[in-house]
Amino acid sequence: MGYVRIFPDVTTLAIAAAEQVATLMKTVVAERGIFHWALAGGRTPVSLYRTLTTASFADLPWKQVHLWFSDERAVPHDHPDSNFRMVRESLLDFLSLATDQIHPMPSDLSYLRQGAWDYARCLEFLLPQRDGVPCLDLILLGMGNDGHIASLFPGSCALHQTHQSVVAVYVPGPCTWRVTLTRPVIDQAGQVMILVSGAEKAATVSRVFVSAPSCPPLPVQRLAPQGEMTWFLDAAAASLLPPSLGVTQLKK
Repeated sequence: MGYVRIFPDVTTLAIAAAEQVATLMKTVVAERGIFHWALAGGRTPVSLYRTLTTASFADLPWKQVHLWFSDERAVPHDHPDSNFRMVRESLLDFLSLATDQIHPMPSDLSYLRQGAWDYARCLEFLLPQRDGVPCLDLILLGMGNDGHIASLFPGSCALHQTHQSVVAVYVPGPCTWRVTLTRPVIDQAGQVMILVSGAEKAATVSRVFVSAPSCPPLPVQRLAPQGEMTWFLDAAAASLLPPSLGVTQLKK
């Protein structure tokens, strides 16, 4: 399930995650001249985004970066629940990016299925591909209490999508429509980073790494990344992991 890094709190987690993003961004830009990154919504990534806008990361090559999204809710982009709004307020408002460097997911409910199809075509047009699947350099994800990643929830037919890169999906629990990247795209990314914080996630984190064979796999356990996958956990989220698991404890 990837390499695990554990930190005392969200602040140190965010700094380490920002350092990994920065290193990868500079490396890829130096090699290919462009960096494609899919951003995550949720609470924990906010600290990462804000860290990347500080003076310590002022030398990042943002002019060569294209920003995509891993998922979005079917709400206006200025709605409090919008992932785009959160990213704009915590990251984009502090950068000088051209409009064509930022790729918001569609959020108009009347256009959602067609919008998902169009977003997939845009990914396929602008990104390199492997086995017909667009390859992002980095995908950032969070994980819900139920083990969902992006908007791939337990029991969702989107979990089994193998042909479309992006799909519209209805989420029964919160009764919302969303747009999400699918597993094939996540699996083909150069790197996947999963950020998880909070004691309320501890039981799910434990199940991910020490689940019983009889338990159905959580959405995050269905990933089969071809590149590197790293978990960034704060101490609260990792509190139920057994010491024998062999994770790396970092205290900065």
